[in-house]
Amino acid sequence: MVTLYGVHRSRASRPIWLLGEIGMDFTHVPVIQGYRLPDPHAASAPLNTTSPAYLAINPQGQIPCMTDGALTLTESLAITLYLAMAYGGALGPGDAGETALMAQWALHAVSAVEGPAIEILYARVDHGQTTKADDIIAAAAEKLRRPFARLDGHLAAHPYLVGDRFTVADINAAECVRYAQGHPAAFADFPALTAWLDKVQARPAFQAMWAKRNAEPA
Repeated sequence: MVTLYGVHRSRASRPIWLLGEIGMDFTHVPVIQGYRLPDPHAASAPLNTTSPAYLAINPQGQIPCMTDGALTLTESLAITLYLAMAYGGALGPGDAGETALMAQWALHAVSAVEGPAIEILYARVDHGQTTKADDIIAAAAEKLRRPFARLDGHLAAHPYLVGDRFTVADINAAECVRYAQGHPAAFADFPALTAWLDKVQARPAFQAMWAKRNAEPA
């Protein structure tokens, strides 16, 4: 039985979305980030990333984490790729070439997209309606132009990232691109990317994950 540790307001959203697409049963153990709690070490604190019980599972103290029998994985993209290959059928790769392509798009998302997109996500949270926030957002959007152009070019010719079908590659990429959605101007020159993101986020499994995420405390 797969056990997934984490809350929806974290990178656990990626495997949660995928598991919804697969439709498989799994055990979900809510683990909140310790920094979100007034005192994560208090006796009354919920299970969190600084709890000894959780650190025994993932000594790095991050979420998500997944166990499946004797296997433990502590990186969200490794978790999604494993679940897709082990249980996802057509959501996973059909051959070695597709395996490499799914790894390629996951690495592209985390190395080229996620960092600048998160800068956009938190600019207003950290700095409000200030010139500093504007400058951070503008610089991050500029960093996204090249990776967004690559995605847009591919998606202008293909409905999805791998094999012309919806796969784990789309989940991994979309969940990184999502962080920049609060700044629509970053997408203005990339219509194929925008249409693809709208399409994958309209899927019932994403909508179910997103509803549960929004129901969690911010």
